[in-house]
Amino acid sequence: MSTTTAGRRLRMGMVGGGPGAFIGNVHRIAARLDDQIELVCGAFSSTPEKSKAQGKELFLDPNRAYGSWEEMIREEAKLPADVRMDFVSIVTPNHMHFPPAYAALEAGFHVISDKPMTLSTEEAKKLVDKVKETGLVFGLTHNYTGYPMVKQARQMVAVGELGKIRRVLVEYPQGWMAEKLEDTGQKQAAWRSDPQKSGAAGAIGDIGTHAENLASYIIDQEPAQLLSETNRMVEGRILDDDASVLLRFNGGAKGLLFCSQIAVGEENALKVRVYGEKGGLEWNQMEPNSLRRTYLNDPATIMRTGVGSLSAISQTATRLPAGHPEGFLEAFANIYRGVTQAIRVHNGEDLGDAVRLDFPTVEDGYRGMLFIEKVIESSEKGNVWVEL
Repeated sequence: MSTTTAGRRLRMGMVGGGPGAFIGNVHRIAARLDDQIELVCGAFSSTPEKSKAQGKELFLDPNRAYGSWEEMIREEAKLPADVRMDFVSIVTPNHMHFPPAYAALEAGFHVISDKPMTLSTEEAKKLVDKVKETGLVFGLTHNYTGYPMVKQARQMVAVGELGKIRRVLVEYPQGWMAEKLEDTGQKQAAWRSDPQKSGAAGAIGDIGTHAENLASYIIDQEPAQLLSETNRMVEGRILDDDASVLLRFNGGAKGLLFCSQIAVGEENALKVRVYGEKGGLEWNQMEPNSLRRTYLNDPATIMRTGVGSLSAISQTATRLPAGHPEGFLEAFANIYRGVTQAIRVHNGEDLGDAVRLDFPTVEDGYRGMLFIEKVIESSEKGNVWVEL
């Protein structure tokens, strides 16, 4: 179902992101930031009336605010090539990632999806196979890899500035679920605590996968073995709200991952530290424009977004002059920009030196699901080492 995309914005359809949703609006803002995408249709809620209301609020054609995602994919596929959507953005709770993603690929539409990619590794493998079969673009919004200084860190590791990587420490503490919010009707807590909607994991699936993805991205190694302990700190909670994981990476690095949603007072304190034979790096998501660098027998230095001789990929991910904070939305937008470029290349456009196809893919999504599965397995078996 390929169509020319040269000389125009890409047309996006959205599944989820209706009234009361948080991440849907983040996706919509990020998609608009580079002015390369326009939202043309959506199935924003499982309740048709709510979907229609959201479409009206977003000034969409009423005929393209659909009552279900099945209807949206079916009807959009019938439209002329110069009208129909080019890709689908999936921003639903976890249990509704796989069905529309698979159906969209079958119908010939590219996909960008929130994480974790599916509810199981079996579903994830089906998406991997479908992407290979169709050749379509699939992006996953592990958005923290979109920050300029995260890309700088990855490049410094890649060219050997730190020497052989020995140790990775990554942590993601939050405190918002320190009480049993799911019993109060709080929508975001309710679905994240429900195995039918969240899957086998709570905190590990929600934020632990972000931590794993960030560490693996920076050092360009994947976990090969892990040992974990998951906890349900809040009495009566069904899924984990706290976890610690020891990691052995396939390139020889050793890691420690900690994530928690009951760390009282913490907001989104994602932090990663990488140590090699010659130096180390530290990046904190709540101070994203700074990258702390250390070398053997030298004082620490702070690298800043937009300042000095940063790598080309870091500079490409930077939008503003130095000193202007770039954060969560801009990093999200960098993922969308990468997917947009990949779709244009898929459709035969020559983007020249502007191409930066650096975004999480369906393979990252599969690895994330395997990570979740093995963390749960290790913990349930009594905190033992398991193979990935």
